[in-house]
Amino acid sequence: MTFTGHLGFTGAPLDRADNLRRDEAAIQALRMDPTARFLILEELKPLMAEGGKDLYWARRSEVPRGTTIFLGLTPEGDPRFAVDGKADDDIPGTATDARVAGTVLGDARAAIVAQARSMLDWHRRHGFCANCGAPTEIQKAGYSRLCGGCGAEHFPRVDPVVIMLAEREGKALVGRGPRFPAGFFSALAGFVEPGESLEEAVARELFEEAGVRAHGVRLGASQPWPFPSSLMMGAFAAADSFDLKLDESEISEARWVTRDEVRAALNGQADWNAPPPLAIAHWLLATWAGVEG
Repeated sequence: MTFTGHLGFTGAPLDRADNLRRDEAAIQALRMDPTARFLILEELKPLMAEGGKDLYWARRSEVPRGTTIFLGLTPEGDPRFAVDGKADDDIPGTATDARVAGTVLGDARAAIVAQARSMLDWHRRHGFCANCGAPTEIQKAGYSRLCGGCGAEHFPRVDPVVIMLAEREGKALVGRGPRFPAGFFSALAGFVEPGESLEEAVARELFEEAGVRAHGVRLGASQPWPFPSSLMMGAFAAADSFDLKLDESEISEARWVTRDEVRAALNGQADWNAPPPLAIAHWLLATWAGVEG
């Protein structure tokens, strides 16, 4: 099986320059650098430039008050930051849902959106220490928070999620969750649990959600999913049978589909709707069906 296509929110173009993050003087110098630019996120929605085709990179004089994190350096060495705040009305940018921005950008710039949104969302949720409840303060240019009470240091979390296609005799399993619209089918997915490998999580989720026993798990690709901070691990697995027993709290409908049916769905010519190109589920289906990216 040949893995094809570009995954949304991947291909990060910035050097995250971890070696600079604890050097407050260096970070401040980067903030003051004339080439420094800032991506403003209003309610976690990145500002898109006029016309909505590119990110709007604000100059320092345009930056509102708010949590600011260091994103990294461009290949030319120019500093890039992200800010959680409301832009002035005269800035020619439009706050855009991150999913829409990722779809419109369709390249490595979307990875910057994923990084910025995940990080700023984490800061919004971690103003207080999980250990003692005292307020925390930003450290390492935004890559940790330090508790002023007990001294605990907190780091941004990433939640691992497996998303997978079970396959058998030229057919793949797709399903629809209760919250998805009728006619929309995707790969099955679930969070990895403590003390569990990715392969074990794939097999467990397939059995729990659809009653399918599977083996021969093959990991294919991964994708950051910044809603708020998941890491999607795409996989394929061999199903032991076609028998289904759905956990209806997780899966409302499921069906086995052929490669021709998947190709038709990806082209909008089937009786069911496939995930959009931004999602790794689209990549899984396209890869399994042999559709070039």
